[in-house]
Amino acid sequence: MSAVVVIGAGPIGTCLVERICANAPQSGRGRVLDLHVVDPYPPGAGRSWRIGQPGVLRADSAAGSLTVFTDAATRPVRPGPSLAEWLGSEPEYSASRSEVGGYLAYAFERVVRGTPANVRVRVHRARAVGLVESAGAQRVELSTGGQLEADAVVLAQGHLDVPPSAAETVEAAFAERHGLTYLPSGRPADLDLEVVPAGEPVLIRGAGRAFVDLVTLLTVGRGGRFTEGRQGEPVYLPSGDEPLLYVGSRRGVPHHARPGYRLAGPLPDLPRFVTAATSAGELRQAVAKELAYAYYHELFSRHPARTRTTWETFEAAFTRAEWGDKAMRALVTKSVPGFADRLHLDRLEHPLHGMRFGDLAGLQRWMHGYLAADLERRADPSFSADLAMIHGLLSARAALAAGVATDLWLQRLSGLLAGGPSLARQAELRALARAGVVTFLGAEPRIEQDEAAGAWRATSPTVPGLTTARALIEARQPAPSVRRSTDPLIAGLFAWGECREVSGLLDVRLPDRRLVTRTGAVHDHRFALGPWTAGGIAGFDGPGGIAPLLRDADALARTVLAQVAGSWLHAAA
Repeated sequence: MSAVVVIGAGPIGTCLVERICANAPQSGRGRVLDLHVVDPYPPGAGRSWRIGQPGVLRADSAAGSLTVFTDAATRPVRPGPSLAEWLGSEPEYSASRSEVGGYLAYAFERVVRGTPANVRVRVHRARAVGLVESAGAQRVELSTGGQLEADAVVLAQGHLDVPPSAAETVEAAFAERHGLTYLPSGRPADLDLEVVPAGEPVLIRGAGRAFVDLVTLLTVGRGGRFTEGRQGEPVYLPSGDEPLLYVGSRRGVPHHARPGYRLAGPLPDLPRFVTAATSAGELRQAVAKELAYAYYHELFSRHPARTRTTWETFEAAFTRAEWGDKAMRALVTKSVPGFADRLHLDRLEHPLHGMRFGDLAGLQRWMHGYLAADLERRADPSFSADLAMIHGLLSARAALAAGVATDLWLQRLSGLLAGGPSLARQAELRALARAGVVTFLGAEPRIEQDEAAGAWRATSPTVPGLTTARALIEARQPAPSVRRSTDPLIAGLFAWGECREVSGLLDVRLPDRRLVTRTGAVHDHRFALGPWTAGGIAGFDGPGGIAPLLRDADALARTVLAQVAGSWLHAAA
């Protein structure tokens, strides 16, 4: 008999269990595998997608793109419905987080019901609080006082909790001294938003994914509603219980909306310029060229009327040129006559760079146009090159070695281009801005404590003047940190030197995802998969193809089975 413990029963754990069960029959030979799943939250949904969250919180991806079941691209296939098929909805439907949680709970139950004869799945509603090695076996200690022994352990938790940072502790102390409202970084659904005052200015630091949920909870979640305007656009009708939200972020703009279409044809083999050997010094040039290659391939292939040469001619010259040099710029200018059809990566990254406005009202008019243009471009398949660029970005991230994949610039670029809200959410944000509920402060804001006034004040080089408020919210996920994690299992491993941190993430060896110890040794029986690990992980949304999580989970399942069963399977290469 062999045993595997999977710690975490959310989407990551669910996909791992499904892939282990799918691959185990090929390797059974009469042996039985005990597969233990440990999580204090209900299996399938886990914590992030738990049922019962406010109905106004919705998934970023369309229901037709969300799945935890494989297709013919990953074998053995154990087919199952996408979220849209399970709900009986249109593929474009924007499901609530609770609906996604219900789907994930169903998927986990379906996997368990369909386990092969040589696999027994056992669910433990407990927290894993320790992991030690005893007589060659891995022993997992549970919060209930029990213990599990296994041949291999996979850490598949979601984002790790960390205590407030030093800067957040300073802000909280300032708030306490002056009777102000301060909410540190965290999951918006877990924050006590009842303390946020209605009708008063509130500073929000961050304009990414957490910002979208936060704004939703503070507007529609407080009784506001959207109605349809003259041209079908949403118009916000306030309830009067909303705060006045002043939003500042590094770029000064929210993430781009996710495209509302799929590619009409296949992409080229990607990546072309990024490899596992790409160094940190080469990273930006290689990634930029990768994105541009995917972008222009789509433009030349699907929209040839907007180009002046053939793809073959362009590709040969593009491959020879260095990204951003004179030859590259001349090639693009000559081959792509329309300014809007050229990829301006610097402008995408820093749209407010060098811009100055006379007042906040002028900045808001520009922001309304910026959001309108983003909505138009991300809804129109004639701009499908934008989606191809996103695929190029994801392929580059998948190819990079662990140390490079944790690069902060690349993480932020991925969030900006590929991690934004749905078209519907972006349209609602524009409506909130036009209603005056959301005001943008500009790029590189400075939020400072004013002891004399007993308030925070925000300034930005984008616009003169300052904004004062008695409430401040950090609209972002806490920065990852293995060193500071409050997870007792991770804290214990780190304290004993049995794992280590790289750029805040848990270090694992790629591609087999084995844990790396403080000395650099690799542990044969411990693995980790999740957004908090080096190399990262993409989600269970797979527009136009298999979800990246399923691909990664399949590879890890094969590796784990090979480890615990010896000759059962060959480890994934």
